[in-house]
Amino acid sequence: MYQFTIWRLTLLVATTISISMEISSNAAERPNVLFISVDDMNCDLGAYGHPLVQTPNLDRLCRMGVRFDSAYCQQPLCGPSRASLMTGLRPDTLNMHTLAHELRQKNPDVVTLGELFRNNGYFSARSGKIYHYGNPSMIGTDGNDDPSTWDEKHNPVGIDRSQQENITRYGAGQEKNKNLGISMAWWDPVSEDTDHTDGMVASRVIEWIHEKKDEPFFLAAGFFNPHCPYVAPRKYFDLYPMSEITIQDLTLAKDDLLDVPPMAVQRDMRNWPYYFKDVTVDEARKCKQAYYATISFVDAQVGRLLDALSKNDLLEKTIIVFWSDHGYFLGEKGLWYKRKAFERSARMPLIVAAPGYASGKTSRKPVELLDLYPTLADLCNLKAPDNLEGQSLRPLLRDPNHYAWDKPAVTQIWHSKKAWGYSIRTQRYRYTEWMEGKAGRELYDHQTDPDEIRNLAESDSHQQEVARLSEMLRPYVRLPDAKRESIPSR
Repeated sequence: MYQFTIWRLTLLVATTISISMEISSNAAERPNVLFISVDDMNCDLGAYGHPLVQTPNLDRLCRMGVRFDSAYCQQPLCGPSRASLMTGLRPDTLNMHTLAHELRQKNPDVVTLGELFRNNGYFSARSGKIYHYGNPSMIGTDGNDDPSTWDEKHNPVGIDRSQQENITRYGAGQEKNKNLGISMAWWDPVSEDTDHTDGMVASRVIEWIHEKKDEPFFLAAGFFNPHCPYVAPRKYFDLYPMSEITIQDLTLAKDDLLDVPPMAVQRDMRNWPYYFKDVTVDEARKCKQAYYATISFVDAQVGRLLDALSKNDLLEKTIIVFWSDHGYFLGEKGLWYKRKAFERSARMPLIVAAPGYASGKTSRKPVELLDLYPTLADLCNLKAPDNLEGQSLRPLLRDPNHYAWDKPAVTQIWHSKKAWGYSIRTQRYRYTEWMEGKAGRELYDHQTDPDEIRNLAESDSHQQEVARLSEMLRPYVRLPDAKRESIPSR
């Protein structure tokens, strides 16, 4: 017993010394952060095992860090998702559920992620889109930016914005004078990467890397692709012959929706399939090709950023985070875009490479975008606000499948006072309630049904699981009264 006690005390002292040394070392080195954002990117990536989509630079980043296979946004809509990530607070806490520019109006005292770094002596700057921008309408402006977050900002304009008249548009209502923020549209100019907004974004961040290599920095590269319209240099389109682009059979797609509550797809059924009236299957395939092209285009820009860090001997001094604001449908179930509670919309890529932590590893534990704020504060030894609602990913960066990580991921949908819902994702199940269950429920077993084809919510054999997940979800349902309207039980 005495020897066991001595062993425990020795282990405790050794662990304490190790942690203290790590904290002291990290505090002295003050790691940089390269914060890479993409817009509307799903997990159709070579880096995530997709057989067609080429992402050699994201593959490279995965070898440097941890790929999170079960990462989820808090709301699959740019504005609230990005505000949530940048504050570490859920959309309900912020009272932000739309694309309105209202972060400081509703939360004047919030300390944003970049602001935290500024307050601690870091140079904080962004090029491109980090907070919400109407894409492409707000390219070249500040959009819904938060000035307190940055020391410097950069709003480039490329041919994807300045030459919109060359973009091909599909579907009824897609006239030339209509904004392209929601569109089935593409363009493949013979052009250089740096002719495009995202190429310019990368160039400015590379300049900052060179300029600020001797001081701690938080640099945000906010890429607008692969958000529609899908515009990239032709060489990236050439990577994806149309003969290789497939799309789900529409009969099977419609069958997938037979057991889904109407509210789950109410925005998508008016002109089903593909959202706009009179879009053909071949036109949808062309847009899917273009979407893949823009992914490879962005991947090339990520490679430029990694090369810049390497050239300046900063790879071992910089935490690199790659994230998208939500997922995206490309014809699955006959659907397009985001703003749905399905896995395809709520899940997005997340890669974190932190020097001294795991590399070339994959985590299948559910995590959330709002976990990034406490993670970066933790890794950089910064005192974060006490009200953050995420959790540091440090344990998973050490051991990507840490046994004690059991936090679920919660995604919410808000269309109007009469149409909203919440979805909870555990390692095995996705469970969704519309209007607290009054407008329907969904339960999918991802162990046997990763494409969410069979809704088990009404299955007699799954009622115990429904009850358990409903109870787990309840504390997260905090929609402000002004944004909700009750409906009678069915």
